[in-house]
Amino acid sequence: MFNLFKSWLKNSLTIILLVTIFLGINTAGWTFSSNAALPAGNAITDGKALLRYALPIENEPVRQLQASLEDISTQLRANRRWGAISKDLKKASRVLDQPDKILASVPEERQSQAKAWISELKSGVDALQESVNVKDKEQIIEGRNKLLNLITQLEESMVKGFPFEVPTEYSNLPQLKGRATVEMKTTKGNLTLVVDGYSAPVTAGNFVDLVQRGFYNGLQFTRSEESYVLQTGDPPGKEVGFIDPKTNKYRAVPLEVLVEGDTEPTYGITLEQAGRYLDMPVLPFSSFGALAMARPETEVNGGSSQFFFFLFEPELTPAGRNLLDGRYAVFGYLTEGKEILDKLKEGDKIESATVVQGIENLVEPQAA
Repeated sequence: MFNLFKSWLKNSLTIILLVTIFLGINTAGWTFSSNAALPAGNAITDGKALLRYALPIENEPVRQLQASLEDISTQLRANRRWGAISKDLKKASRVLDQPDKILASVPEERQSQAKAWISELKSGVDALQESVNVKDKEQIIEGRNKLLNLITQLEESMVKGFPFEVPTEYSNLPQLKGRATVEMKTTKGNLTLVVDGYSAPVTAGNFVDLVQRGFYNGLQFTRSEESYVLQTGDPPGKEVGFIDPKTNKYRAVPLEVLVEGDTEPTYGITLEQAGRYLDMPVLPFSSFGALAMARPETEVNGGSSQFFFFLFEPELTPAGRNLLDGRYAVFGYLTEGKEILDKLKEGDKIESATVVQGIENLVEPQAA
């Protein structure tokens, strides 16, 4: 059976703490800034925000708009800094006062819808300021979330085709040329996952293909380590992965990691093996519910059907540079159902998994 982290991961916390103490490195110092869209500073721990920043777009105004609204939650946690929140909203309003700079990145056929979103964002920012004036925290949180959902749609409308060519050697594997949303019903409740083919097309494609086949329906969670991982995908019987009925062979998926600033993922090698110790993946292990491919410890290209949720605990694992980053392939994030994921344990089951959005982005394997 797969032995994901059995001994290695239990020592991760000790290693991190020793390195932190010995070298005097703080968590902010571990956040590597590059040409990718992720901003410098504290590591991002929200899966939805990570997915927004991972989109292959280049529009500075919309990123400024996004960052100003995301900062509101930080200010609310910091003893409700109302003045700082108003400053964030003023920044957002200034960006929205120049819609042409945002629309410059939107294809012509999507301009009409984008203009409507920008208008809705403008009125929403004004309404949010009213909530700040009366210091209504609940309305601020709700309004901010609605605006960020609009920004997600606006940013997605800027994507112009798939950003790179996947190596032909992986054409025999399903690929996801975009994103897909998966609803997973478990014995404890429902989870919503967004799978990112822009950053990990082969890994994400394999997962979406297996969901479509009903492979995960009825499978148990086979490993649960508190504040670390929840793993599933091991089918009944002696097999530890997916056996493709067309070939009667184990479908192996290569390790696939897109690094900030790179134009395409690296395959078949960990970042550590490549000597890229400080490079950060576009999809990092810094969010509760990061979705990643499991594999045998000694086989970087040995993943198949087993995957795990990373149960990120900020008090135990410093965000910004995780020992798992670059060793295992993250291919999406939990976006709804955090409280359910927190309850799931070994022995609980996936009742069903369904692709509810984005199935048109799945590209079937090419015949050999």
